[in-house]
Amino acid sequence: MRYGGRIHPNGTDMVEPQGQFRLFATRRMAPLFITQFFGAFNDNLFKAALSVMFVYGGIVAAESADFAVNAAAGLFVLPFFLFSATAGQIADKYEKSRLIRRIKVFEIAVALLAGLSLYLQNAAAMLAVLFLFGVQSTFFGPLKFSILPQHLHETELVGGNGLVEMGTFVAILLGTLVGSLIGGSTGLSLGLFVLVAGVAVAGYLASRHIPQAPANDPDQQVGWNPITETLRLMKLARLQRSVFLSILGISWFWLLGGVYLAQIPNLARVHLAGGPTVVTLILTVFTVAVALGSLACEKLSRRRIEIGLVPFGALGISIAGIDAYFAIEAIDGDGLRTAAAFVAGSGSARLLVDLLLLGLFGGLFVVPLQALIQHRTPEARRARIIAAANVLNSLFMVVGAGVAILWLAVFGFSIPTLLLAVAIANIAVAGFIFHQVPEFAMRFLVWLLSHTMYRVTHEGLERVPDRGAAVLVCNHVSYVDALLLAGAVRRPIRFVMFKPIYDLPVLNFIFRTGRAIPIAGRSADEDAFETAFGEIREALAAGDLLCIFPEGRLTTDGEIEPFRPGIERILRETPAPVIPMALRGLWGSFFSRKAGAFRNPSRFWSRVQVVAGEALQPEGVTAGVLQEKVALLRGANA
Repeated sequence: MRYGGRIHPNGTDMVEPQGQFRLFATRRMAPLFITQFFGAFNDNLFKAALSVMFVYGGIVAAESADFAVNAAAGLFVLPFFLFSATAGQIADKYEKSRLIRRIKVFEIAVALLAGLSLYLQNAAAMLAVLFLFGVQSTFFGPLKFSILPQHLHETELVGGNGLVEMGTFVAILLGTLVGSLIGGSTGLSLGLFVLVAGVAVAGYLASRHIPQAPANDPDQQVGWNPITETLRLMKLARLQRSVFLSILGISWFWLLGGVYLAQIPNLARVHLAGGPTVVTLILTVFTVAVALGSLACEKLSRRRIEIGLVPFGALGISIAGIDAYFAIEAIDGDGLRTAAAFVAGSGSARLLVDLLLLGLFGGLFVVPLQALIQHRTPEARRARIIAAANVLNSLFMVVGAGVAILWLAVFGFSIPTLLLAVAIANIAVAGFIFHQVPEFAMRFLVWLLSHTMYRVTHEGLERVPDRGAAVLVCNHVSYVDALLLAGAVRRPIRFVMFKPIYDLPVLNFIFRTGRAIPIAGRSADEDAFETAFGEIREALAAGDLLCIFPEGRLTTDGEIEPFRPGIERILRETPAPVIPMALRGLWGSFFSRKAGAFRNPSRFWSRVQVVAGEALQPEGVTAGVLQEKVALLRGANA
């Protein structure tokens, strides 16, 4: 079987696409997941241990502890600015599984240097080791995300990204917790070294089982000047507007996450009367929630790259973030409570629910964006685009830290108001992205319709070609037929639709965004009629997927009206495969014309089925033949 446009790299043939958790049993996902999990765990283990040791271990003078902690955070991020451009070029130029193994060998060497720095109790050497951990993460990042489309089927991409995001956040949480515990203990430098080295070796052993992933662009010339290459990388990322704005969306997510996570210790101590266990509780709730939200994407998107989840996630982040401010303000407490005492206190449950929702909606926000970047970026430059995302992610995290410092230390505002401000700012940022790329909002409305008013199931949609020109023909039952089809079919569809329906408020925004082609009857407006056929010819010549409702109007009695001959003219002027389709179960629903449209609210959550038949070659296909095919597909379930 082909994955991402090539034969499966481990040599197996005809492997069926797997569900999200079944991927764990395949070489296409399990070794990569384990490798990236151990890598993220190790980075955060050493970083957290180092920060605690600087504060409590006497390695640096007490008056220098703040500087050392912030220097550690900065040195870990610095390689992403310096080397991401080069890392992306190398990842595109060479076979990826071998590169991953070499990076893991480098991690083992860094772990040995970590042991030496711990033995010497030398702060400068420890910071240098942390910088090297950042270097290996910089070179691994473009590989782990650019390899997924090569190993996974398109229908597995959302689930695979969900697993990687889940693993990353759980590894960050566990690494931070274990590192903080070890760093706060005395005499455990040897234990920290053994753990860091053992995890690095385990990551290398897992990487040896990652299947090969051929070079995307073996002729790529690698540049080593970090400034010029980073600028060139940013220009490359801006070539596709939807991809670049998706990168900005992911970077904004990391800014939000960085601001929230950095404030949790002081938030717990100053505003929640919480001790260290409360910090651990909040970190755990927030991080696990992001992991769960990442996993939920596959279920909610029905294994598609569904960017309609992105506005849903953005809206949820802001609502939960704003409510968290009021929840914090309502909490009272004395001293430094344990996690159990905090949970039992008044108002705590509301805050924990808000943090849980923040994480869940964050996962729904970021995973579809990551999958969209992988899917829409040309294969030859995929790793470099992901490297560009890493640069911007790091930049946004630094900006977020700077804003937090200004807000809290310079202006003297409180932590709760900072969290409120970023939740409100999220509305503005999301609004800007969705205004620039209306496809996000359009897909959100389609997703909302197909997951609230209707329960939509599919049959035979694998018959719709993934690429190339084709024409879908379908019966016309309701005002939302086009939206239901757009939500079911993986490819973007350009609809040829009756102009009065095209002009309906709200729906017109969706149809315009989807580049629908409005058509009027020849007798009503001959110029519009001919213009529509001209656009149809251009669309098919460009390889677009079109959908037409040959009845020319909504059914008034639930029966299929005679198909008009316009479909014959389309196929005669621009021959293309035809896929007959049928909508079942829509007659009598809220948007159908039974008893008048919009008059049957009892049919909310209706069962609807979208069915596709075998593709027909255009030669000799008539409107009558297509009507018979569609009628057979629909059956008696109007």
